[in-house]
Amino acid sequence: MHGEFKVPNGKLVVADVEVQDGLLTDLRLSGDFFLEPEEALGEMSDALEGLRADAPATVYEQAVERARGDAVMVGFDPRAIAIAVLRALGRSTSWADHSFELVDTGEQHPAMQMALDEVITRQVGDGERPPTLRVWEWASNAVIIGSFQSLSNEVDLEAAARHDTTVVRRISGGGAMFVEPGNTITYSLYVPATLVEAMSFVESYAFLDAWVVRALRELGVEASYVPINDIVSPAGKIGGAAQKRMANGAVLHHVTMSYDMDAAKMLDILRIGREKLSDKGHVSAAKRVDPIRSQTGLSRRDVVGAMLQSFENSYGLRRVDLDDATLKEAEQLAREKYDDPAWLARVP
Repeated sequence: MHGEFKVPNGKLVVADVEVQDGLLTDLRLSGDFFLEPEEALGEMSDALEGLRADAPATVYEQAVERARGDAVMVGFDPRAIAIAVLRALGRSTSWADHSFELVDTGEQHPAMQMALDEVITRQVGDGERPPTLRVWEWASNAVIIGSFQSLSNEVDLEAAARHDTTVVRRISGGGAMFVEPGNTITYSLYVPATLVEAMSFVESYAFLDAWVVRALRELGVEASYVPINDIVSPAGKIGGAAQKRMANGAVLHHVTMSYDMDAAKMLDILRIGREKLSDKGHVSAAKRVDPIRSQTGLSRRDVVGAMLQSFENSYGLRRVDLDDATLKEAEQLAREKYDDPAWLARVP
């Protein structure tokens, strides 16, 4: 059995292994990494021999860590070896192991956007839908607050009403997002948890954001990922990600990026405090927004098209329309949950 893992911004780690009586055997590690002394590679391989094939990833990682001793590992680490072994065993997957769909859900109001995210994530986890990508199109202005944010602390509801902006709460954590039709680019990835198996939340953010960072760079934007969940350029922040891991084995990962943000309106509605800005290195909140339009000169449509083409070139992408069953389920969930004032104010 053969497994490979490319460390984000690092090197390739390869694991070849057999399983006999439920135990790892004939395990060989290789890759384009750097390691000194070279004998440490054999010692780390030997440390994995005889471990159970169904052991947690942490068992593999800890065994490698003990065996490495004082060895210097460049471009990889014990976690990367553990993931490569899991991929060889079929317990972890790579992008190439999946066929992705791009679902067109059309323009939707805020509560429906939230409901569609939850329904499609559930479908992927239940095996009813393959891994899926969705680009949000908006029918109205919105503020989307994180699952654990205080409504009163984050949003000026009078200002939101004045700007005809609907406030909703999503199921993922993170901070508030301000969106206007045509002024933001938001997408969701719905993937099985095997794609980020053995990765921490921080590692999975970088892993799942890598494709869009690459796409932006292809457009001439000097984009990069900054932990925990930001996409930035030398001119400032471009966007942020949020994530939810579901009990049925699916991961929802969504990102909102500024295309042509009305910073004054955003600041009127959102209560962005000095504490939140203190580690961003900015004097004013307005400088946190760096529209993609100013860096590319392209229309939003062309930017989205280029992003999708980059994803398709890397992983493949089959375009599908939203089916009636999913639409009806999302409409019901929007009414019963995301339009419910009690859900919005669950953290007052």
